[in-house]
Amino acid sequence: MKNLLSAFTALVAFGMIAGAAEAADLVLYTSQPNEDAQATVDGFKAANPGLDVQWVRDGTPQIMAKLNAEIQAGNPAADVLLIADTVTLERMKQAGQLMAYKSPEAANYDKALYDADGFYYSTKLITTGIIYNTQAAMKPTSWADLAKPEAKGLVTMPSPLASGAALIHAQTLAGVSGLGWDYYKNLKANGAIAAGGNGAILKSVASGEKAYGFVVDYLPIREKAKGAPVEFVFPKEGVSAVTEPAAILASTKHADNAKKFIDYVLSQKGQEGFLKLGYIPARNGMAVPPGFPARDTIKLLPINAPDALKNSEKDVKAFADIFGIKG
Repeated sequence: MKNLLSAFTALVAFGMIAGAAEAADLVLYTSQPNEDAQATVDGFKAANPGLDVQWVRDGTPQIMAKLNAEIQAGNPAADVLLIADTVTLERMKQAGQLMAYKSPEAANYDKALYDADGFYYSTKLITTGIIYNTQAAMKPTSWADLAKPEAKGLVTMPSPLASGAALIHAQTLAGVSGLGWDYYKNLKANGAIAAGGNGAILKSVASGEKAYGFVVDYLPIREKAKGAPVEFVFPKEGVSAVTEPAAILASTKHADNAKKFIDYVLSQKGQEGFLKLGYIPARNGMAVPPGFPARDTIKLLPINAPDALKNSEKDVKAFADIFGIKG
């Protein structure tokens, strides 16, 4: 009975969203946290008075599952996407599901941060590093530290099945000499666990349930500023990064407004909005948020989106097999 009620509630909610989307001037699907999504939409509406914007928020895998179901049904509601990673959008590009748009704002970005054909654009740099509880005995400085005996049974990380950033992170570290999949095997042998998303990792480490974790940068840096007993480390080997790209669906019903959204999130004003929310802007010449080191001191580990896309299923399986996760 409970499952039937949940299904009914979901159907009602979907109907409400679909109805609102039909009346909106723009529909955004995003994996941003709720407060950030609202702030992004508010900023866009302030720059484009009179537009009615509806938005739907969930984790990237869940957003994509919803969107793919809508595409299969022949009626995708979203006009624009603002989700975790370029690999997901590269898949959509190759499937013909995105619309190319050459934004004039791209001139202010490194070419590595947007698709050369104009199908997607990075909006920020969200790195994954190490969070630790300030009461932890060891103060880690490298990824390798978390496989040491001092961290036995004390490490937690998000699962790639629940987090797009976690998959990018695993794929990135798997390609680093001296780490690779053997590193993850060593973590598992050392009692590390992998489950849920980044928010659960923050909660686990801040509460002292676990001492160490893999997590996206802004969560612990924000919470530390609020007094949480956590520190964030950019490991010496380097960090992975997702860039929360934006893209327009090929099926958009509001192409002009969708282009305005892309231009806004890439503009200086849009990037200042992300900076105020505590993210490293992707646009050149911008400051970094309080609590972050200078941008040029952060070592970003490389990842190739087409290669990562090609290997995604294999890499998810490799991770799941190591940690005994069932999809």
